[in-house]
Amino acid sequence: MSTFKKLASDTALYGVSTILGRLLNYALLPIQTYAFEKPAAMASNVEFYSWIGVLLVVYTLGLETAFFRFMARSKDKSAEEQNRIFSQSLSIVITISVLTTILLCSLATEITQWLNYPGQERFVYWSALLVAIDAIVAIPFARLRVENRAREFVWAKITNIVIVVALNVFFLVLAKDIHEGKYMAALKPIADFIYRPSIGPGYIFLANLLGNGLYFVIIRKAFAGFHFQLNGTQVRALLVYAFPIMLTNLASVLNTLTDRLFLRHSLPPDFYPGLSSEAVLGIYGSCLKLSVFMALAIQSFKFAADPFFFSQAEDKKAPALLATVTKWFIIVCVVIWVGVSLNLDLLGQLFLRSKAYRVGLDIVPLLLLGNLLLGVYYNISFWFKLSDKTYYGTLITVIGVTVTIVLNLVLIPIIGYMGCAVAFVTSTFVMTALCYLLGEKYYPVPYNVGSAVGYVVGAGLLIWACWQYPIANLWVAVPVHMALFGLFIGIMLFIERNTLQPMVARFRKRK
Repeated sequence: MSTFKKLASDTALYGVSTILGRLLNYALLPIQTYAFEKPAAMASNVEFYSWIGVLLVVYTLGLETAFFRFMARSKDKSAEEQNRIFSQSLSIVITISVLTTILLCSLATEITQWLNYPGQERFVYWSALLVAIDAIVAIPFARLRVENRAREFVWAKITNIVIVVALNVFFLVLAKDIHEGKYMAALKPIADFIYRPSIGPGYIFLANLLGNGLYFVIIRKAFAGFHFQLNGTQVRALLVYAFPIMLTNLASVLNTLTDRLFLRHSLPPDFYPGLSSEAVLGIYGSCLKLSVFMALAIQSFKFAADPFFFSQAEDKKAPALLATVTKWFIIVCVVIWVGVSLNLDLLGQLFLRSKAYRVGLDIVPLLLLGNLLLGVYYNISFWFKLSDKTYYGTLITVIGVTVTIVLNLVLIPIIGYMGCAVAFVTSTFVMTALCYLLGEKYYPVPYNVGSAVGYVVGAGLLIWACWQYPIANLWVAVPVHMALFGLFIGIMLFIERNTLQPMVARFRKRK
């Protein structure tokens, strides 16, 4: 139980930064939809950020996971050896980041023409620099997690988010409004210098770039002892382990980003009357952010789980612990799925300030389910990391991304952006099923499959029923949906009463 409590404690601590960070980030959604009322204006932002996600995997090359694995193997060795692993890992990432950034910047014009965003070369420059910064600080952040310096990790993440949100408010609200003459006319010359309408949504990139650049100051202590070094033997060992992880991560990222990369180009003209393909992409990308509520639990858990499960790899109780963790992980994610899906009418008004964006809210429950399945896949995929069979992860994820690409190409021309959501759910289900079946063969874990399926199916039926009978009046809809949500949680607690009673008894005994 102590190991389980340690994981729960770390997850909660990392969750502070993740949840607060996401909540502050959600403040950006109403800000951005206020600043750019027409969804088409956000299209390039959605697409460039999708490519940033792809490039970050290439820049880091899977070395975060390799770093965790090699540090776990060297936990009984000297601090000098551990520092050597850190320096080697970071040196590889720095080398890749510098070379790739130079290449992307030199091809900026060709890239904007290929993406059909001519004249937006500055977005390529800023995106390349943003990825380079994120990649370089990834290994020091991983070091903080390995060394159980969670508070430093959390403080850095929260500080960054606050800075980025503040810069968004400064550029997109204050400077933009003053430039347009809405108030503070005396400051208009300064605002005219700062805010250029031609940059538009590019200020979102700029705010992110400036905020992330400050990481080098905020976590400078995590770089302590770093010396640039590329020892052939150790670099080769790190890359041999990391490369399959990189391929898996790349396929995984493509799996989650294919919709945004394909939607604008695969949508037939006039599929949605009165909306351009750019506007449709802007609507989809903005509504998709509401599905990221699920990522709060997944990301919080991931930060704690990577170093935790690698440290437990040799423990005979590891499979049983993984099964218990997965069960409660699914329960938490199902609660999030139901809570968000039943209250999208309220969340849409709170976060999507322009009504033009709200027409896409019906995709959110499916996207949440896809993220839930992706979180389950992440949980049960530890078997191939712990057994050093990472090539299975590559195989599974490549199959998943193939399903995603094929279904996007087939479904987008037929059902529009709903096809993106269906493709995502189908792909994550296929990946989860394959991972479970292979894992039972090579690394058996006593998962409670019946419980997981029951909760997911029950939640899905409740969400479907509520969407079949919408309530137009928000003052009526919110209490009804919250009551149904509370009833659902009550049923789950009743089902788990035998598990929860011993935990409550121990808590009371301590008090």
